[in-house]
Amino acid sequence: MTPETLIHKYYAAQPELEDILLRHSRQVADMALRICQAHPELELDQDFIYEAAMLHDIGIIRCDAPGIKCYGTEPYLRHGQVGGEILRQEGLPRHARVAERHTGAGLPGWLPETLEEQVICYADKFFSKSRIDHPKDYEGVVKSLSKFGAEGVERFRHWHEIFSV
Repeated sequence: MTPETLIHKYYAAQPELEDILLRHSRQVADMALRICQAHPELELDQDFIYEAAMLHDIGIIRCDAPGIKCYGTEPYLRHGQVGGEILRQEGLPRHARVAERHTGAGLPGWLPETLEEQVICYADKFFSKSRIDHPKDYEGVVKSLSKFGAEGVERFRHWHEIFSV
């Protein structure tokens, strides 16, 4: 099953939200693949990165975020954990780890560990589902992360040194 087919399985009844999710996920996947191509020395699993980047936000379907057409009951901050649950039920435990670990620059106890997890988390920071046509630049990402403390900003800056294209 392709990532797009799996997304459609959960989002068919909410086409507006499905469109937002697919557009955002394609932005993240495209950037993550550009990183793979720019850094062959990292020997990243490009097929996995594409799939996991497309599925990293699948959990928003069950979250409450009306601004992006999400009308579930879970707090939005839990969309990664919810996505992890969905992806494990679908038999995709490695993809589930990406969903669980991509929020912010990693949440305490849920930090991206593998390079593939880190690349997707890094790429995700440049794209917002609420402002889909307005990607952030490096300084915009740093500013948005700074609200949550210096640790996430430093992690992002470290990733930028490794992954920038």
